[in-house]
Amino acid sequence: MAAASAKAPTKSQVISNIAEKTELSRKQVSSVFEALSEEIRGSVGKKGPGLFVVPGLMKIKIKNKPATKAGMRKNPFTGMEQMFPAKPASRRVRVIPLKALKDMVK
Repeated sequence: MAAASAKAPTKSQVISNIAEKTELSRKQVSSVFEALSEEIRGSVGKKGPGLFVVPGLMKIKIKNKPATKAGMRKNPFTGMEQMFPAKPASRRVRVIPLKALKDMVK
């Protein structure tokens, strides 16, 4: 188990720790992360279904935000009417923790 510290572990430290625990080489662990990255890219990319689940940890979703028109709307902070600019359509990434990940934090 890695010693508790104030800083988050670096990529190299994570790969080393996983390599020790699984008795795989650092190169093999690194290739697993690259393969996982490619799977996520394929699922949440433009042509993918927009959903990827890392079993037991998290669900990664894409939410398509529609374009908004420019116009006068009420500012939620001041309550006064204000001109808001138009925004183009966009795709937002949302990561939802699953139960096992939530239980790790408790």
